[in-house]
Amino acid sequence: MTRRTVSLLGSTGSIGVQAIDVIGRHPDAFDVIALAAGGSAPEAVAEQVRQLRPSFVAVAREDAVPALRSALGDVSGVEIAGGADAVVEAARRGADVVLNGITGSVGLRPTLAALESGSTLALANKESLVAGGAIVAGATQRPDQIVPVDSEHSALAQALRSGAPAEVRALVLTASGGAFRGWDRARLETVTPEQALKHPNWDMGPVVTINSATLVNKALEVIEAHWLFAMPYEQIKVVIHPQSVIHSMVEFVDGSTIAQASPPDMRLPIGLGLSWPERMDDVAPAIDWSRAHEWTFEPLDHEVFPAIALARSAAAASDLHPAVFNAANEQCVAAFAAGRLRFVDIVDTVRAVVEEFEAPGEITLAAVDEAEAFARRRADALISAR
Repeated sequence: MTRRTVSLLGSTGSIGVQAIDVIGRHPDAFDVIALAAGGSAPEAVAEQVRQLRPSFVAVAREDAVPALRSALGDVSGVEIAGGADAVVEAARRGADVVLNGITGSVGLRPTLAALESGSTLALANKESLVAGGAIVAGATQRPDQIVPVDSEHSALAQALRSGAPAEVRALVLTASGGAFRGWDRARLETVTPEQALKHPNWDMGPVVTINSATLVNKALEVIEAHWLFAMPYEQIKVVIHPQSVIHSMVEFVDGSTIAQASPPDMRLPIGLGLSWPERMDDVAPAIDWSRAHEWTFEPLDHEVFPAIALARSAAAASDLHPAVFNAANEQCVAAFAAGRLRFVDIVDTVRAVVEEFEAPGEITLAAVDEAEAFARRRADALISAR
């Protein structure tokens, strides 16, 4: 594989830390030229700078710049900048690959900057496509410029190599079921944030973990799959697979289904995002075929976990309704984590906000900003009223 330059966005988050692990074990494959992080952990960013030696570092919080400079000490040859525009600048530095591991819809503008600069975008920030899918699609310059990093969409991209687009009948996204698989709504009424943060299979950040517990994460992934693979929503299915070994499947018109399987380790889709379409050696452990395995599949309980149906209806309403869905959910997750909202009220509150929203005609960045502002304002009001 030809050596590649990388800009890493969200470097101190779960995706970023694992990406640095992959890069560190393949030192002849990558040069990291830019890092971007939120700024809440300047010592961690400084350590990454010492390890990777990027020429540019951005922190979203401008007030974190002095702490980062102090943590770097006598490290030289690195430009440091703060604020949202600095994160966008990290994305547009012209790296061969931009890995967007930012959490939340704040990742949309860096996504667009990476695409406009001509970089390959290894996309772990699903909210970019949820909030601005039509805008992102319009900014994409070539096939395969966006390489999915979510394990499910990476699996789909791999399985889709097995046939022509016209031969695809459906995409099948697998879901672990989260921390509360098999629970009824009555049990969910007393769920605590501590319980919701205990995912059975994956080690992820708090927002994604809570979203997995409500199945909002899978709802977002349905929208993401629609934009990544130009697949109609009615041809995107979801099935519960508790073991998280089959990461997703593609069903073809002849009745064949191709699945991608590996132990639940995000380093594999991260590595593929960095090296696509090639594969690197020993990115993550393979399945141990010397022991017995049981992989099971269950239908989704839409009554107890209505998030996926709500996301489908939001996407059908307009290209802006998913942005409202996502922004309202971000407010609700923060309120739940702070003890101000019950677990069962997260999706109910999101539904109320989505149903209130009336979309303007054209989707633009300004329209996305306005839709998200409406969603956050209304969600906060409904949370307070509860």
